[in-house]
Formats: sequence, structure tokens, C-alpha cells
Amino acid sequence: MSQRLRYLHLDVFTNRAFGGNQLAVFTDARGVTADLMQLIAREMAFSESTFILPAERADTDVRMRIFTPGTELPMAGHPTVGSAFALAHDGTIPPGRARWVFGLGVGPTPVDLEWDDGVARFAWMTQGRPAFGPVVYDAAAVAQAVGLAPEDIGTGTLRVQEVSCGLPFLLVPLSTRAAVDRAEPSALAIAKLAVRHKLQAEAVMVFTLQQGNDDATVYSRMFAPALGVVEDPATGSASGPLGCYLVRYDAVRPGQAGAIVNLQGVKMGRPSSMHIAIGLSPQGDITRVQVGGEAVLVGQGELRL
Repeated sequence: MSQRLRYLHLDVFTNRAFGGNQLAVFTDARGVTADLMQLIAREMAFSESTFILPAERADTDVRMRIFTPGTELPMAGHPTVGSAFALAHDGTIPPGRARWVFGLGVGPTPVDLEWDDGVARFAWMTQGRPAFGPVVYDAAAVAQAVGLAPEDIGTGTLRVQEVSCGLPFLLVPLSTRAAVDRAEPSALAIAKLAVRHKLQAEAVMVFTLQQGNDDATVYSRMFAPALGVVEDPATGSASGPLGCYLVRYDAVRPGQAGAIVNLQGVKMGRPSSMHIAIGLSPQGDITRVQVGGEAVLVGQGELRL
């Protein structure tokens, strides 16, 4: 008899269906091999799919594995936030439970949930403290990698830099929202840039602080062709590093560090709002990184294997 795997389909970092970032959550993946998880993620063709397994250690509630269509990730933002909503929907996370801890490839990862009449309304994922990597000063090479002109790159004191809160991203500040929308990345040029500058990042987030007719602090797009994701409509694992970067370089003042909003996915027609809260010590050191948002259930089904 064939195996049947149930999944929930959510749109994450949005409060309406068909916005945000799509996610497939396989709520009981016991007996599924890693190779099969990869094939399933490729079949689903979302930016990521998640597979829920029994906890492997006492300080977590479940083990979760995360796959893009091309590879497994040690952590990711919208899969973690979205999976929390999925498990709350099916009752695995009891109504009113304030904290749930996922076991990810990077270790225990807490998610704090906010409830309204027994329904999960908002979730905050805690990420690792930032690691600031190399700065890339070659504006021409960066511009080639993202398909823009050198004069589009950089703004004020902000520089192109690799930053990680568990997964490294190359953060590329741009002058305007129009420049963000014009970006056309080259997978080959991104790979060459990474080799030349000894970067670990296989993903690039372009962003601008130019304001628009919305409440966003920052406007962004994210590309990870090497991971099987041509463009991602919402990237929580990049939003944590982005918030840390903005705070470190005073693009966001300490008083606003707990209320940063990253607007992503507009160019794709899937607008996504990621809330970023950066905790600071009295000395200004980053002590906590959280990325949060909403999610909606848009479907469910099963795969027959």
C-alpha cells in the first residue's frame, strides 16, 4: 500500500491568501528519508517545504527539516513561522501555548505565539545573534551580479556586506525602490563574486530605505538561484540579518530597533510584511534578534507515494 503524506499549504508573512510566501508543511514525516524529502520539495516547487518529526532532544518540542527545491537548509524564517501556524491549526500546538521550540539544523529555535480566542494570530521567531562577514567594495562586480549600474549600489555610509543570523546573506543597499525593482541577478556573476571575495553566502538581498506609500522601514527583494530559489517573496532568515545591519550602521535608531518592517515580494505580486525586533543592551550591543509575522491557511491535501 502506498504511503500517504498529509500537508498544509500556508501563505506566510501576510494576512490574506495569495500574498506572502507559500509553504507546504508535512505534519508527520516519520519514515520519510532525506532523499524523498528533497524530491517532495522539488515536486511542491515552493521556496521551501517543511517536514515535522519527533523531537530529538529534550529542550525542543519537535524536529523540523527544511528543504528548498534544490537543497536542505539548516534554518529559515518563513518555514519556521509558517510551520508554527500549521501546528497551531491542527492542534499539535495547544491553544494559548506561548512558546514552541523547533529543533532545526542550527539547534533549538524558539517561536513565541500570540493568540486571539484560541486562534494563533502572530508568531515571533528568535534567530541567532548576528555574524558580520566580509564587506565588498567592488561596486562594479556587485552591480553585475544583480543586473544594475554601479551608481545604483550603496547609499550613504551603508556598504555591501555578508551578514548571518544562522544563514548568510549578502546584503546590497540600493538607492531607490525603482532600482530594487529593476534588479535582474545573474547566478554565474553571484557565484563569481562569492569566490572572489571569499563569501559564504549563496543568497543576495537587495534593499532600499527609500520610503513609499506604506509603513515599511525597508523595501527588498531576495535571490538565491544556487539554492533553487530564483526569487523569494518573503525571507525571514534574511530579515534578521538585515535588521541587525540597519541597527549597527545607524540606519535605524535604537528607539526604532524593535519595530522594523521589511516589505518584500511586491515585484512578484506577493507582498509580504516581516516585522523585525532587535534587542539592544545599554551599551548598544545586539542581544536578541526576532522576526515575526502572520500567516493564513489556504489549503491542505496529501501526497501518495
